Amino acid sequence: MVSDGGGSSVYDVRLSSVVPAMVTGEDKVHALTNMDLAVKLHYLKGVYFFSKEAVDGLSILALKKPMFEWLQLYYPTSGRIRRSESGRPMIKCNDGGVRIVEAQNDKSLDEWLAMEEHDLYNSLTYDHVLGPDLSFSPLVFIQFTVFKCGGMSVGLSWAHVLGDFVSASDFINVWGSHMAGHALPRSLDAFPSSPKPKFRHSFSQRPFALKMTQPVGDHWLLPRSNKMGTHHFNVALDQLRSLLSARSGPHAPSQQFPLISAILWKTLAKIRGESEPKIVTVCTDSSGERGNGELLKNGMVISSVEAGTGVAEADVSDLAELIAEKTVSENGAIEELVGQDDGKSDFIVYGANLTFVNLEEVKLFGLEMKGHKPIWASYSVGGVGDEGAFLVLPAREGDGGRTVTAMLPENELAWLRRELRDQWGIA
Repeated sequence: MVSDGGGSSVYDVRLSSVVPAMVTGEDKVHALTNMDLAVKLHYLKGVYFFSKEAVDGLSILALKKPMFEWLQLYYPTSGRIRRSESGRPMIKCNDGGVRIVEAQNDKSLDEWLAMEEHDLYNSLTYDHVLGPDLSFSPLVFIQFTVFKCGGMSVGLSWAHVLGDFVSASDFINVWGSHMAGHALPRSLDAFPSSPKPKFRHSFSQRPFALKMTQPVGDHWLLPRSNKMGTHHFNVALDQLRSLLSARSGPHAPSQQFPLISAILWKTLAKIRGESEPKIVTVCTDSSGERGNGELLKNGMVISSVEAGTGVAEADVSDLAELIAEKTVSENGAIEELVGQDDGKSDFIVYGANLTFVNLEEVKLFGLEMKGHKPIWASYSVGGVGDEGAFLVLPAREGDGGRTVTAMLPENELAWLRRELRDQWGIA
């Protein structure tokens, strides 16, 4: 990958803040659940690309104006992390604000998207982590980057402790809807003021999907030795149909996510040889199970599954069946483990094991500008552990295919790309 990730193309960076339209109120606290704290070292990054026609005439003032009422709805996103007397993190809703980043790019959209060897998120989403001055660190950054062709990218950098991919994508989609003149949802007081974990029983086995890290204190950054890279693969609808039809038999997969994940699992097992991953984590969107007021929630179902035989030699259909039907939810065990010391220990989920994240139902193309949807959009995760992670997302609106975001140690990415191209026709 290019060392600067395209960063030298981005210039004239300016920072400002937007706060809720009305004062939230003294001593307002947004409590963090155990599931929130399980992912506090992770950060979500989303990038949305819009054509010149979609943003022509939109000034930074026009982009900011709807944000004040919008942030009144999502007031915890303008808060800052504090700790209770026991040391448990929480969000103080002090209206500290969301950071706005304005930047210019000396390339056109077409030139940027055609660049093979760079990370799309690097320099188009603000590189932020919480801490070491934890109580002053913004939870959300939104970056507007204008390209030389007149197009624009909207980059969202979101502290995962606020909520999952559904929460983040709905957050930015609601802003776009409000900018278009639509009324905001009426859920101003839908956030918890105190955590209420409920465990039906004690879990005897530690969850496979959660890994404790060394203590990070007030600097919520995963300590690591390997340098991680990010790459996107596009799987067209015709490719998916061909792959599905080629896997006949009693265990033939009928869904796209299990098949794509099985191909990636088998390919990475081949690359890693004797250290092939036998246990993997599968994260699934639970948007259909959310209440009307649950605007901010880490509600993904986090499961694990184990292959009983060698993965590199296994049939893809058998691996897909494991992912589709044999996963075991570990949410309860994760909540219990994180809550044992009142949320003060530090953990990772993505990359604790090789991780597959099903985002097929996320409203990725729900953000609109002047009635135009993005020409391309995707997400990635920061703070992924050395085992790596894959996100499976919808491709372009109406395409029917899938976009895969791979986050792996850099020394594995080139090998993975070659294997997927040569063995599966995926590039």
